[in-house]
Amino acid sequence: MGIGKVAQPDLGLTGQFTQGGWARGAAPRGIERIALDGKSVPLAPDGRFFIAFDRDAKARTVLTASLSDGRSATYDLVIAPRAWQIEHIPIGPRPGTAPSEEFARRRAAELAQINAARSVDHDSAGWRQKFIWPVLGRLSGRFGSQRIYNGTPGSYHSGMDIATGASGTPFVAPADGVVILAAASPFTLEGRLLMIDHGMGLNSAFLHCSELAVKVGDVVRQGQYIGKIGATGRATGPHLHWSVKWRSARLDPLLFTGPMPAR
Repeated sequence: MGIGKVAQPDLGLTGQFTQGGWARGAAPRGIERIALDGKSVPLAPDGRFFIAFDRDAKARTVLTASLSDGRSATYDLVIAPRAWQIEHIPIGPRPGTAPSEEFARRRAAELAQINAARSVDHDSAGWRQKFIWPVLGRLSGRFGSQRIYNGTPGSYHSGMDIATGASGTPFVAPADGVVILAAASPFTLEGRLLMIDHGMGLNSAFLHCSELAVKVGDVVRQGQYIGKIGATGRATGPHLHWSVKWRSARLDPLLFTGPMPAR
């Protein structure tokens, strides 16, 4: 053990140590700061904390615990790779027209709203909970799936698509939180968009809704009705696109809920 280093206190880490996964832990008394790859992680008053791993996270990440006496302990976390659903298309990407000035202006304003919402951090305890599915249905699109067009990667799917067969199906909050965005009118891509802050930098987004039952600032509880499925925005049919994000890391909703229950 080198100068300034200390034997590793038990952080009680549990979770899904894989790409798109997450972990919870508890810092024992005497630990003043936790950092993941050098970036500070907030501690709750009881010492609990939350971290997560992007869809493209590297095989190893470093967690550092800084003690009140100036010493530190490091933890090398092994992040398991995932076998993503990759589809190779033997043609190039479909050509498209350049976005109009009106689209570019509107899109910039929408992204500014999304980024501003994600910068808000409420004192919600949803991050402590085991998440539930917002609605039961067929998984029509899986997190992380991607198409490769003649060697050129397209964007990967950033959430989970749940289809119930019709617009208007109610969906509920997967965990406690505070509403940080509730689009009054449909966004160009996301349609009627709803976002919930679960605390500690963890948030959910629900896209393509036909109706929202909550507004910005509302405190919602797990299982509470919050909206209805639709096909607003860029959607080929009615479904709920549910995405989960921690800071800039995109996460797999399935790793928060477990498998979709049979209806």
